[in-house]
Amino acid sequence: MPEGIVPKGEPITEGEVKGLFSLWNNALATLNPDEVAKRYSSKPVLLPTVSDVPRTDYDTIKDYFVNFLQLKPQGEIVESHVTIGNNWCQDAGVYEFTMGATGAVVKARYSFVYVFEDSEWKIVHHHSSAMPE
Repeated sequence: MPEGIVPKGEPITEGEVKGLFSLWNNALATLNPDEVAKRYSSKPVLLPTVSDVPRTDYDTIKDYFVNFLQLKPQGEIVESHVTIGNNWCQDAGVYEFTMGATGAVVKARYSFVYVFEDSEWKIVHHHSSAMPE
């Protein structure tokens, strides 16, 4: 699992893991790419829905959200599957975005892996892909 895991784990419940999505979604609502990029860890991997470029640091993640936030996205979890480990957790499933700028609705598969870093839960891995159908 992710590097930097310390022996004593930071406790988190399944409900709290599901709530981490709200922190990210609320950052999207600010329409500030800096606020969204701050939700990611110091060694992140973002494999976004609408870019062929893996984003692996703060600057490239922020750059992705500069464009994506122009759509004014707001997400909602449709299906969630949570796994909890020692100072890491995962939430994977299906989410749906409504693009406020266009009214379009996009359904996608997602996975978030979080690590406890600098006294808070951060996204270390985020993969999102449009549904095939």
